[in-house]
Amino acid sequence: MQRLARQWQRHGTRVGFVPTMGYLHEGHLCLARVARKRIGNSGKVVVSIYVNPTQFAPTEDLSRYPRDLKRDLSLCRSTGVDVVFVPADAGMYPGKAAGDFSTHVMEENLAGRMEGAARPTHFRGVTTVVAKLFNILLPDLAVFGAKDWQQAAIIKRMVSDLNFPVKIIVAPTVREADGVAMSSRNKYLVGNLRPQAVVLSAAIKQVRAMVKAATKPISSTRLRSLVTKMVSAAPDARLDYVEFFDPKTLLPQTRVTHGSHVALAVFIGKTRLIDNGRL
Repeated sequence: MQRLARQWQRHGTRVGFVPTMGYLHEGHLCLARVARKRIGNSGKVVVSIYVNPTQFAPTEDLSRYPRDLKRDLSLCRSTGVDVVFVPADAGMYPGKAAGDFSTHVMEENLAGRMEGAARPTHFRGVTTVVAKLFNILLPDLAVFGAKDWQQAAIIKRMVSDLNFPVKIIVAPTVREADGVAMSSRNKYLVGNLRPQAVVLSAAIKQVRAMVKAATKPISSTRLRSLVTKMVSAAPDARLDYVEFFDPKTLLPQTRVTHGSHVALAVFIGKTRLIDNGRL
């Protein structure tokens, strides 16, 4: 893959990249379409499919994370993706099984809150694998989804701090008809769990309406209480966190106003979902 990427680079062929963990849905395909629009028909759109083990804690769902490579390849083909890169663990982490892999990339400012606090080893795995993918694929631009707002901010910081020659594009969250953000983990929501997932987007919508109607900033404590109450009303839902923050710095805000951002993580049964939105 790296030899092919260097060949493209020598010929001046621009590359747009979409990193995924597979089990693709319309949200992923929209990212590929954004990459194509930005890179043009003369460029190459590459999608990677790799369930990265280093971003999962031992208690998380690495072994059962949904996979369907045949379906993924068909979707990529129908969307006009030029190359699908499907590496193996042995290629991405050579020597790791023998304890011979010891280099990681860590962002130390933005990664400590929200998802970073709930999943302490998660972002170290994300930044490490994305840095490796950038070095392998040599893309001109990479497209990430706004559903993972904190992740996108961290990748932007990594690219800036480490001088990666990659433009980062953050595409809007793609939602189901009922407002649920598209996610590969939605597959886990069976029976009466799926309707309860609406609580995440409903909470964001309610908070947004309150902020829009307010004539002055609203206390984050008041809004957090509202979201907690909404989540508690769903029988199988449990709030992991809800945070109100500046969308650029990710710093928490005690007074929430128009332009602030909200992010939350909620367990629906055993499935952990995340969502966020501008207020």
